[in-house]
Order: sequence, then C-alpha cells, then structure tokens
Amino acid sequence: MARDGETRSRFLRVYDCLKDELLRDPLFDHTEETRRRVEEMLDYNVPRGKLNRGLAIVETYRLLKEGDELSEEEIFLACVLGWCNEWLQACLLILDDIMDNSHTRRGQLCWYKLPEVGLQTSLGQMLDLIVTHEGEKDLSNYTMAVYRRIVQYKTSYYSFYLPVACALLLAGENLDDFIDVKNILVEMGIYFQVQDDYLDCFGDPKVMGKIGTDIEDYKCSWLVVQALERANDNQRRVLYENYGKSDSVSVAKVKNIYEELNLQDVFFKYGLASYEHLISSIEAQPNAAVREVLEWFLRKIHCRQK
Repeated sequence: MARDGETRSRFLRVYDCLKDELLRDPLFDHTEETRRRVEEMLDYNVPRGKLNRGLAIVETYRLLKEGDELSEEEIFLACVLGWCNEWLQACLLILDDIMDNSHTRRGQLCWYKLPEVGLQTSLGQMLDLIVTHEGEKDLSNYTMAVYRRIVQYKTSYYSFYLPVACALLLAGENLDDFIDVKNILVEMGIYFQVQDDYLDCFGDPKVMGKIGTDIEDYKCSWLVVQALERANDNQRRVLYENYGKSDSVSVAKVKNIYEELNLQDVFFKYGLASYEHLISSIEAQPNAAVREVLEWFLRKIHCRQK
C-alpha cells in the first residue's frame, strides 16, 4: 500500500511538470487569460479521476522489470506515457458527457455544464449527429455480439490493453509475442464494462460520483441486451416503448422489467464466471511478470462499486 501511495504522488508531480511545460510552450503563444483557462480546464478534467489507466502503465512497467530498481528517467518516462493515457481519457469523457447530455462526472458538474464553458459548438455537432440517427432506433440491433464489439473498441483497447502495450514497448518487448495477453485484457475490459453498465442502473450515485443515464441515452447496455434475450412478448413491448425516453416514468418501467427478469442475480453469476475464467487464463501464462501484471489489473476491477 505504501508503494501505491508513493507511486501516485510521483505520478501527480509529473502531471504538474507536464502541465507547466505545456503552459510555457511558446508554440501556443498564450495570453494570461488563455493560460489561466487552459490550466483550469486541465486541472478540472485530467487528474481528478482514479488515474487507473495512467498508473497501470507505471505499475506494469515496474512489474515487467521483475524487481530491478527503476532509474528516475525510467520512472519519469513511464509516468509521461501514463499521463498521455489520462489526457486521452479526459478528452473522451468530455465528449462522452456531451453526447450523453450527462450532468455530473467524478462527483462534480460535467465540464461542459459549467456556466462559463458551454461548448455550444461541439454540443451542436454532437446533437446534430444524434438527431440525424434518431429515426434508426431499433432494439433488435442490440445483441451480445454487437455489445462485445462496441466494448472491445470503446473500452478494452484503450483502458486495458493500451497501458500494458505501452509498458511492454517501453521495456523493449515485441507486442506480437503477447497476443494471449492482449486477448485476456480485452476480456477483462468487457468484464469491466459489464460492471459499469450494471452500476449505471443499480449503483449508488453518491459512491459513483455520477448519475447513470444509459436507459435515457438508448445505450447498448449489457442489461438491456440481457433483458431482450430473456423477455416475454409483453416485457419486450414495454422495453421497446420506453427504452431511450428521458421521463422518469419510462425509466422506471424499464428498471421494473430488469427487476422482473432478476438481472441483478444474472449479473452476479456472470461476474463470478468471468472472474474464474480470467483467473484460469492468467494462471496459464508462462511469464511470471506478465501473470503479476494481469493479476494486478484484475484486483483493481474485481467487485468494484464505482
């Protein structure tokens, strides 16, 4: 635990260093006002999360070095790669909040919801895209195959595989030698997203730091896919009529179907089976350092509440 705290502190110090370099970069020709604005935007959106993706690169690199004492330069470079991932994450979350019309993120108002921000141009573009496809809503398209494909590209690659791939490259490894590791991390990402979908509906907003809106946003959520697979004709009709509507009555009707189908129990059984499968896959890896990396990732997400 002490090392985790120390790693996080060093990681945050590198953020300050990178931010200062960015704000002082002559290529941007900042005025005092734009410099203040960029700093406010960065501090509000980048370092306030759990930092799991960035810290994962540092920790993975440390584990891959198999106990070797890392130099200050090696730690710094790993942290820089980690912050590249966190910067990417912050950008994606801002865009995701705009597209979903979300209100809170990480226990605070979404950046675009702040009165002095707005982001009307981006919001208008996103809403235009959404409205354009409004008439194409069809729950019959929401299958487990479609869900897995979405999650693979939306979550698994950048949240799970990317940190490990960065650390492997930093350690001088060939990624072609780690295809099995990639596949395990993709499955771990799917396991993580299923948890996310479940918590969006059944989690405590005070613990999560945001209010779930998957039902209102017509998301291809694991819960609705499972519901569609299990629903009778009447339940399916209720889902078709109410999923994707933002009024509280429609949302309640959808959640009631979830309750009728006992999806909470379905989720717990899925979680147990996925965890056991991941454990057996990890234990089959011949490289001890890689096994430790994968076990570290799995510990981070198993039975999480936010």
